[in-house]
Amino acid sequence: MTRPTDILLTALAPAIWGSTYLVTTEALPPGYPVTLAVLRALPAGLLLLAVTRCLPPRAWLGRVFALGALNFAIFWTLLFVAAYRLPGGVAATLGSLQALIVIGLARGVLGTPVRGMAVLAALTGVAGVALLLLGPEAALDPIGIVAGIGGAASMAAGTVLSRKWQPPVPALSFTAWQLTAGGLILLPVALVLEPPLPPLDAANLAGLAWLGLVGAALTYWLWFRGVARIEPGAVSMLGMMSPVTAVALGWLWLGQALSPLQALGAVIVLGSVWVGQVINRPRLRKAQVTSGRALSA
Repeated sequence: MTRPTDILLTALAPAIWGSTYLVTTEALPPGYPVTLAVLRALPAGLLLLAVTRCLPPRAWLGRVFALGALNFAIFWTLLFVAAYRLPGGVAATLGSLQALIVIGLARGVLGTPVRGMAVLAALTGVAGVALLLLGPEAALDPIGIVAGIGGAASMAAGTVLSRKWQPPVPALSFTAWQLTAGGLILLPVALVLEPPLPPLDAANLAGLAWLGLVGAALTYWLWFRGVARIEPGAVSMLGMMSPVTAVALGWLWLGQALSPLQALGAVIVLGSVWVGQVINRPRLRKAQVTSGRALSA
């Protein structure tokens, strides 16, 4: 596939993740964050394992559980801590720092060059998310701040290492391994820290089905597929699509007001995402052509 197609498919993942807040608040019982994370990750991972019929080799187990922890167990736990202790706008703005962290980690882990315009695009995107979501009620709880930054760092590390550790299997199998590992890590935490879920009604089951089948199995397959094909700095910028979708759904579905400042923030975010794709475009082909011309001269 062409790079624009890969970008569009990968962008679907964070765009769909933007529905998580709406589904969680409107369709799921409150007060069970870790249990709901288990029910989102583990059944989806086991389903994909049944479909792919591909288990990780023993040599890959350590890497798979490390990625499952970074991309799911640690990330989702810190995400919920930040969401509980901070206004949603503050938590989302801290989460958007992931793009900057990826740029730094990719330089150290993958040797990817740091481009000044890429850093500027990421900073502009963070500013756009802040305009989109921050309000006068924004509060700075220290634990929430640490959790928000830690969650962004966990997902950033998982993204970079998922690019570095590419097993010789399709992206769907790689997604199944990570979701299952993340769910297994979270399962004992949920059993120890949270009470049993109350009886679930049809709306609860529908919400869990959406978050598991679409918000986990489908979207993380698209995400890890994109991580393997798109430059780390470019793919990390796509994560900023999530707060844009969340605000749009709040406006369309819940009737929440959308101020001109928020609309400006959405435009800035979308613009920074586009610039991030252009700036982080691979330059290897151009260098190879130049080198080939020099050798033939």
